[in-house]
Amino acid sequence: MNEPDVPARDLASPAVEARALGKVFVGGDGGELPILVGVNLRVASGETVAIVGSSGAGKSTLLHLLGGLDRPTTGDVLLGGRDLSEADGDALARMRNRGVGFVFQFHHLLREFTALENVMMPCSISGWPRAAAEERARDLLTQVGLDDRASHRSTQLSGGEQQRVAVARALAAEPPLLLADEPSGDLDTQTSEELHDLLFRLRTSQGLSMVLVTHNRELARRADRILELRDGRLHEAALA
Repeated sequence: MNEPDVPARDLASPAVEARALGKVFVGGDGGELPILVGVNLRVASGETVAIVGSSGAGKSTLLHLLGGLDRPTTGDVLLGGRDLSEADGDALARMRNRGVGFVFQFHHLLREFTALENVMMPCSISGWPRAAAEERARDLLTQVGLDDRASHRSTQLSGGEQQRVAVARALAAEPPLLLADEPSGDLDTQTSEELHDLLFRLRTSQGLSMVLVTHNRELARRADRILELRDGRLHEAALA
């Protein structure tokens, strides 16, 4: 169901690539604040990369640039081999919807919709027939262990359940890349471990590449590579 302007799964190309990526914010006084400086990153198909670093180092900014939620000041991001800078607003939105799944620290579920309706949303936006969208959503809810909660609204779900619904929603439109920003940051230890196990099971079953921004050392250690964002640049890292 890939559209021509949506990155297809190409095992020969990196899932996402950043080339000399820079991001500068302008403060209220007009002064420039560089957040990212010449960042280079290649995430291979099927690879999981963890990005760690101090608060305010720019980890979330980097993730937003990789997923096309924001534009870099300098440099390029290639998603499935396609340069995001070449896409206009509509094309970029389609690429995000089909090419990338996002999971944030807070689930951002739509309160007025059920778990099933929340998971169906990306498929509906992509133009899937309703029956196909519902089938995909129900399958994902089963995979995350919430098939019996499909008709519950987000306010009727626990924090861990809400985040599992958010993971299912992120994968609904079959993206090859999952970007997760502190996905377990708002959960207790046991629930966090369960979510981490779920992410890596889904990586296998869905054939995902993943970039995980996290302060959780146990989650970072499960990645294929750990990179630290420091002084605006990425550095190879190892956690003791």
